[in-house]
Amino acid sequence: MFKHQAHRAIFAPAFKGILRRGLATVPNPSARAASTYPVSKVPSEFTITPANGFLPLSDPLVELPAAYGGLEDLLTRMPLTRLDNGKPGLLASGDFGDAIKKELPDYSAHVAKEKDPRVLLALFRDYTFAASAYLLEPCDIVHRKTGGGGESYGLGRDVLPRQLAVPLAAVSAKLAAKPFMEYAQSYALYNYKRLDPKGPLAYDNLALIRGFSGMPSESGFILVHVAMVANTGKQTDATTKALAAAEAKDRGTFDKELVRMREALQVINLTMETMWENSAPGDYMKFRTFIMGTKNQPMFPKGVVYEGVSDQATFYRGESGANDSIVPTLDNFLGVTEEMPDNPMTDILRDFRSYRPENHNLWLGWVEQRARDVGVRAFALKDANSAVLYLSLLDQLREFRARHWNFTKSYILKYSKHPTATGGSPIVTWLPNQLGVVLGHMAKTAASIKTDMGSLTPENRALAEEMFERADTQSRILKREVAELKPDYQAGAAAQDQGETDWTKSSSAAA
Repeated sequence: MFKHQAHRAIFAPAFKGILRRGLATVPNPSARAASTYPVSKVPSEFTITPANGFLPLSDPLVELPAAYGGLEDLLTRMPLTRLDNGKPGLLASGDFGDAIKKELPDYSAHVAKEKDPRVLLALFRDYTFAASAYLLEPCDIVHRKTGGGGESYGLGRDVLPRQLAVPLAAVSAKLAAKPFMEYAQSYALYNYKRLDPKGPLAYDNLALIRGFSGMPSESGFILVHVAMVANTGKQTDATTKALAAAEAKDRGTFDKELVRMREALQVINLTMETMWENSAPGDYMKFRTFIMGTKNQPMFPKGVVYEGVSDQATFYRGESGANDSIVPTLDNFLGVTEEMPDNPMTDILRDFRSYRPENHNLWLGWVEQRARDVGVRAFALKDANSAVLYLSLLDQLREFRARHWNFTKSYILKYSKHPTATGGSPIVTWLPNQLGVVLGHMAKTAASIKTDMGSLTPENRALAEEMFERADTQSRILKREVAELKPDYQAGAAAQDQGETDWTKSSSAAA
């Protein structure tokens, strides 16, 4: 049992049965439901339906077709500790880069012919794993030699060899994705298999396909995210129905769907809480190096050239849970996105939201526009009881971001002074920027509710008062924490506020 398991005690036991049962994805891609929101013109496994939410329509392809045997073999031998036999892999000895150059064929001709969405996604997952391992292998070596404290990573490789770069660029173009590892289509949501193929998408029935470290904590880190997203079918379904109800001015249905949305988010937050027991905080730094990006990172001051694709250097954000669509959906539905300040932190937020499947991007844009058009917030605030339900969704959003901030403090800040997160955002200020906006939104909503407390049901009155106090307390604590932490980080407080750093002019780039 890990040290933070006691955190789970704050949640209602009623949800634990839901975690054990899990949810199932659509059994085959032909079961795609028609929707009122836009979808990609290209067939995609990441099509959103009430059955699968933000997960793929069918479970990920575990192994590549035989034609890509060379890549499959290299990835099997790649991890620090191999997943197949528990022995040290190529990354442990620092030999992965050389093996790529000597052994990996150029599969560009094969990739050019591929049309199957599942094969394309498996190729994207596997080429991005290989690319990140190749580029960041020297950084991992430095990190391990210096004691793993995250003080220095040295420099990554600045040229991605042709046999990786060209097919990766080709498969990325087919998926309308950036040619770099991302959360949904590679590291997390297309990287699991069921132990019992007919069993539920619950944590205990999941195993990892690819990993960098071979550590149980890396598997836990990834699979907790999968288990969280397994509950998003209800979230997306309730979102579409609540938008329709707001447009029709159907208060009863609107309130019902807000409750359904809150129920889904409560299960997601409870599942998120299991991270403490499934991925040890002290282990995260041992595999974190490989999910970093090339944008706003001192290891890549001049970016990376994709050989055979372009002579121009590229800069891409690393894999991050910020690429998930759970929180942006809620942000857009509740109108929080409109409240984000015009500052560098918000610019990074917008950039993060482009690192996801095309259908997820289309969905998020549709939700934001629809919520604005039908006036979700205004409709909710016209009725005190609806406003409390609206506030309860803000409270779930607060809880999610607060927990993410707690993870950052316990998994990263406790062990590292590296100034940026894996996605290149400032490590101290980025999450508090978003959490602060949610707390401000809660305060404004609470002020509206307080003008009509007499109209609340006893249950909603008690709920409202509890949320008022919680938001006020967290706001005061958050401001104090950020003020105390900012001066401690290498890039200094100014860089933590400006969002991006010119690493070509920093001594850290040569560290």
